[in-house]
Amino acid sequence: MSERRGYRIVNPYGCFFVTFTIVGWVDVFSRKECKQIIIDALRYCIAQKGLLVHAYVIMESHIHLILSATEDSPGLSAIIRDFKKHTSKEILKWVRGSGRESRREWMLIVFRYHAKYNQRNAEYQVWQQDNQPKELYYPKFIMQKIGYIHRNPVVAGIVDEEGAYLHSSARNYLGRNDYVLEVEVIDFGVQEGFIAM
Repeated sequence: MSERRGYRIVNPYGCFFVTFTIVGWVDVFSRKECKQIIIDALRYCIAQKGLLVHAYVIMESHIHLILSATEDSPGLSAIIRDFKKHTSKEILKWVRGSGRESRREWMLIVFRYHAKYNQRNAEYQVWQQDNQPKELYYPKFIMQKIGYIHRNPVVAGIVDEEGAYLHSSARNYLGRNDYVLEVEVIDFGVQEGFIAM
C-alpha cells in the first residue's frame, strides 16, 4: 500500500511552482541560520546541479519556489530530492548542535514523531513529502504565482511591502541589487516555450 498521493513532476525540464513545508509547520526559518542553510543549498544546486530558480520566498515554516532545470541536469525531481535530503541533514545538525535554539528538544520530538509514520525516514523527518508541484505554462498563471510568492510576507504581516523582505526574489524582480540569491527573472516580454494567452 505504498501508493503515492499528490502531484508529480512528469516533465523533468518544465517550469514548476512548488512548496516545501516543514513537518508540523515547525517555524525553523524564524532562525536566520536555517534560512542561510536554504540559500546555501539553492546556490549549490544552481552552480552544480543545473537548477534554475525563477522566484522564491522563505517563510517561517515553508518555502515557495518557481523552479526549472537545465537540459544537461539530472532533472527537477532528482535535484529536489537531493536538495531536501541535504537541507534536512543540515537543519537537524543545526537544531541538535546549536546552543541558541531554545526549542531544540520540542523540535526533535516533532521530527521524530513524523518519522514514525514514514517508512522512508530513519529517525527524523524534517520536510513534508508532498511538494504539490504545478507545471506553469501560461504567462498569466506564472505572473499570478510570482505575485503570490512575493506577497506572502506582506500577507503574513512581516513587512509592509514586498521589496522589504530580504529572503524573497521580490528585490530581484524590482531590479534592485541588494538581493540574497540571484535568480533567473522571468521576462514577460517575449516568452519562448510558453503557450501564449
